Amino acid sequence: MESAERLRTLIARLRTTEHVSVAELAAETGCSEMTIRRDLDQLAEQGVLRRVRGGAVSLLLRGEATPYAVRTREGAEVKGRMAEAVDGLLADGETLILDSGTTTLAVARRIAGRRLTVVPMDLHVANALSAAPGVKLLLPGGQVEPGSLVFTGHLAETALRSLRVDTLVMGVCGLSPLDGVTAHDLAEVPVKRAAIASARRVVVVCDGGKFTRTGLGHVCAAGALDLVITDPSAPEEALTRLADEGVAVKIV
Repeated sequence: MESAERLRTLIARLRTTEHVSVAELAAETGCSEMTIRRDLDQLAEQGVLRRVRGGAVSLLLRGEATPYAVRTREGAEVKGRMAEAVDGLLADGETLILDSGTTTLAVARRIAGRRLTVVPMDLHVANALSAAPGVKLLLPGGQVEPGSLVFTGHLAETALRSLRVDTLVMGVCGLSPLDGVTAHDLAEVPVKRAAIASARRVVVVCDGGKFTRTGLGHVCAAGALDLVITDPSAPEEALTRLADEGVAVKIV
């Protein structure tokens, strides 16, 4: 089992089981106990778990987002395809709000060679575009959240509401026809709403797994979206219901 798949397996177990043992994980993954110990040590450094003798105790609370450092290694190929699809939607000279998250970070890296005006919603995205010669960066300001480096608070919300942009590319914690777009961090909700209100076109990028998750904070109804870019793992029933709501769907 490769490293990325192994870490996904470990995190999935930690979301459903408070305590995991090295021996059980080694048997489940077919890897050596030494490899599992290294993985657990790595996840402990990222705040996912606490190491104990013979295993680990989960620090992942139900409904919380996976730590940013872990998410950056998940689904790189899918994120690359979604980023390519977004790149194909944009015209040179467009103004763009680029939401926070690891999928939108992939978008930032893809469009770094374009001529665009971009409002990045976290410092990871801002850094990815900081040396791009054709990109004009407008930072919204506000409080920066640890780890994710997301801009939140009154300053960020006010800055976004003062703008009118062509496109918002938004990441989500959860998406469903019933609950719409949801976020784990309540501080991000008003900022995302301000971004939606400022954009002529709202594009969501999310893998199929986001259709099975619901965050605590409600951002908007599904019908507020113009386009959802996702992968073939997205549930067909949910995509059909989105289409019924007038939302275009692109599978990559």
